[in-house]
Amino acid sequence: MVSPVTEDATEDKQKATSAGEAQASVEQELLSADQTQILSKMARYHGPQRSGDIVMIQSEHTGAVGILSADLESADLLGDHRRVSPPLMAPPCIWTFAKMKEFKSKLGKEKNSRLVVKRGEVVTIRVPTHPEGKRVCWEFATDDYDIGFGVYFDWTPVTSTDITVQVSDSSEDEDEDEEEDEELEDPVPAGDVERGSRSSLRGRYGEVMPVYRRDSHRDVQAGSHDYPGEGIYLLKFDNSYSLLRNKTLYFHVYYTS
Repeated sequence: MVSPVTEDATEDKQKATSAGEAQASVEQELLSADQTQILSKMARYHGPQRSGDIVMIQSEHTGAVGILSADLESADLLGDHRRVSPPLMAPPCIWTFAKMKEFKSKLGKEKNSRLVVKRGEVVTIRVPTHPEGKRVCWEFATDDYDIGFGVYFDWTPVTSTDITVQVSDSSEDEDEDEEEDEELEDPVPAGDVERGSRSSLRGRYGEVMPVYRRDSHRDVQAGSHDYPGEGIYLLKFDNSYSLLRNKTLYFHVYYTS
């Protein structure tokens, strides 16, 4: 025999269980509706997909949080700063030509087309993308000895189209890199320039071509690269491996459409 009190308690428990299951079902349906709506919006957005992005949604009805994509290395969910890999760069077009004397004679007469890269130094020529061009081109040669050369791209808004030159010492850059990792303004090549030095890319920097030693004392080195977007090209002339010799550099940078 079952007492009336026990029957009432069992019936109340069954009703509560049914109500909870019904509420959970409704919450799941609402969350699914929210996810479907956001996924529909994302399908219409054709922005670049980058490794490290994370998309989180929160239901306006239940407060539940769902993760749609969590392929990330690290992310600051409380701020706007995230570590993401820069987009891959298309390879440049490179070639050489042998008219060394004519090239040096012409640039020797032009202002700011000849400079000395001292031993242990790295010279970076910063070339902003220009609205009237679609491709950046470079040509350079050196006297007597070779030099390391590589190209990087800084994904940053262009505020000036002026071409600037930055001179740095490689050892000083390494010290700054350890102390001010987040404020690094120049990717510093690391490794053997003889075999091709890969830069430790951070933030917005992309690698067009790594730093290699070029026989710029034998042939004029030339190349071009189509703009991947708005930003600043970093043409790096690396003499950090030389302990004794300064290098005289002749260079020409221009745009084409």
